Amino acid sequence: MKRSADVVIVGGGCMGASVAYHLTRRGVTDVVLLEREKLLATGSTGRNAGGVRHQFSNAANIRLSIESINLLERFADDVGQTIDFHQDGYLFLLSTDASVDTFRRNVALQRSLGVDVDWLDATAAAQAAPGLQTDGVLGATFCRRDGVADPNGVTMGFAKAAQAAGATIERDVEVTGIRVSGGRITGVETSKGAIDTPVVVNAAGPHARQIGRMAGVDVPVDPYRRHIFIAQAPPGSAHWRVPASRVLVIDFESTFYFHREGAGLLFGMGDKNETPTFDTTVQWDFLPQVIDVAVKRLPALADASISHAWAGLYEVTPDANPIIGAAAGVDGFFLINGFSGHGFQHSPAAGRILADVIAGRDPQFDLTPFAPARFAGAGAATGEKYMV
Repeated sequence: MKRSADVVIVGGGCMGASVAYHLTRRGVTDVVLLEREKLLATGSTGRNAGGVRHQFSNAANIRLSIESINLLERFADDVGQTIDFHQDGYLFLLSTDASVDTFRRNVALQRSLGVDVDWLDATAAAQAAPGLQTDGVLGATFCRRDGVADPNGVTMGFAKAAQAAGATIERDVEVTGIRVSGGRITGVETSKGAIDTPVVVNAAGPHARQIGRMAGVDVPVDPYRRHIFIAQAPPGSAHWRVPASRVLVIDFESTFYFHREGAGLLFGMGDKNETPTFDTTVQWDFLPQVIDVAVKRLPALADASISHAWAGLYEVTPDANPIIGAAAGVDGFFLINGFSGHGFQHSPAAGRILADVIAGRDPQFDLTPFAPARFAGAGAATGEKYMV
């Protein structure tokens, strides 16, 4: 393993790989990416539903989406790897007057930034997702350029391109400490020895707070477990009433969501009673709560079988907006954390932005809503309301 580097990135998920890729494109190639697991993208990156959307409530997040989706659309040409990306749209179902009012304001914001979002009534929503029941739905929003992408393919595409440009990727290496002297980063300690470096990037996902503490920085990120279930059609069912496309449907009030996944159906829902945890054990006693909601929106799930399930971790900040930029008080320590469930889809843009900051370039992006210091006092920017 190398004993020195210009930049050390902690975390080999989509965010760390994106930073590494974009740094090499800016001429910073003496980069070491450290992943504690034996494979990249096996943490939160490999455990998410792969959704990619423009439909956010915060202007900064919408801009991240615009840039990220533009890159995903040309990923093979720009990065050099073909990815599995289906733009069949996101469909949000709204069942209260308050949600309709909120979404009307946010659709106006999205459209003002050039995003094409449609308002649908309940009938049109049902037509967009065959098999969907829209009882109680007052309205819906649909963006056809939203969709579902493959997190592993995107991460490996970034990683391979960074490696080809000179970056070093070390797997099965755990960071055990960060050296700070005179208020500056001087190196990292790992399970396989020390690396001298003036720059460390915290891309550790739900473990961001622990990595921050090693440098004497509080990173306000907590891990929350989220479940994903895969359903299969009942045996002998010739006409399973579920959408044929991969349109991603979200019942906004309950947070129940689903999309096609091969021959099956991927679905999940947030648990309003969840508390911070690193436990990724599947809680099967939560499934009946999900099914109770699910069959009201997609009756075909009533007779389906669950083939498998897994749980991953959201990395959540107090305002559900990410933290991107230089940490206060420790020169050379950079944060790209707390994406609150939308990290994968924003990794292309977020990685580019932080790479620009590290390389001393103007990122051409107002990072005020994502500033690491925003939680220290009053006047923090408005957070994200669409955390699903």
